[in-house]
Amino acid sequence: MRQIIAMGGGGFSMEPENPLLDRYILGQSSKKQPKICFIGTASGDADSYIERFYNFFKKEECEPAHLSLFKPHTRDIQDFVMEQDILYVGGGNTKNLMALWKEWELDIAIRQAYNNGTILSGLSAGSLCWFEEGVTDSYGSELEPISCLGLIQGSHCPHYDGEEERRPAYQKLIQDKIIGPGYAADDGVALHFIEEKLQSIVSSRPQASGYYVDKEQETKLSTKYLGDS
Repeated sequence: MRQIIAMGGGGFSMEPENPLLDRYILGQSSKKQPKICFIGTASGDADSYIERFYNFFKKEECEPAHLSLFKPHTRDIQDFVMEQDILYVGGGNTKNLMALWKEWELDIAIRQAYNNGTILSGLSAGSLCWFEEGVTDSYGSELEPISCLGLIQGSHCPHYDGEEERRPAYQKLIQDKIIGPGYAADDGVALHFIEEKLQSIVSSRPQASGYYVDKEQETKLSTKYLGDS
C-alpha cells in the first residue's frame, strides 16, 4: 500500500509541544518500531533541524535516522532509502530540494521506495514536493509557481492560513490557469493519500482545515482533529 502524508505545517519543528501529527505518521506504519528517516535537503541539512528531529523521535517507538546530501554518510543512497519504513522531509527551499534530489538521483530512489511501500511524509517543502506543482517562496520574497515530483496529481499550497499571502496567491494562480486546481492545507493539517487518492485529513489544531481549490471556488474539506481521538 502506497501512502503519502503531506502536512501544510506542524510537526516537531513547528509545534514541538504538540506530537499529534508526528505520532499519526508513525501510526500508519505496520511496523512496531518503524525506521523513520529525516531528509533535510530543503534546509541545507541544517544541524539544528536534524537535532530537533532526533530530540523528538528518539523518545518515540521508532528507529530514527537521517539522510544528508551535504554530509553524506553513505555512497549507496538507494539502498539506504529502501531500508526505511517512513521518509520524513523537512521544510525550506523547494527549488533547491528538487534540484539536489535530481542531481543525486534521490528522486528516483524515493519513487522506488514509495512503490515498495515506504511511507512518504513531510511539511512545507516536504509536503509540496509530492505534488505536480504548487506555490512557493523559494525564488525570493514573491510567491511563484513551481513544478515538483508529481506523485500526486494536481497542485498544492502549504501554510494556507499561516502566511498572509499564501491563500490569495494560490487562488490567483489557479484562476489564471498558471497551475491546476488542487489541495491546500493549513498549518497543523495533514492530507493523507493512499494510492494517490485523498483518504483522510487530520489536524493537530482544532480549527485547522484542508481545502480543495479550483478556479471557481475554495471548498473546505472535512478534517478530523486528532486531539479528539
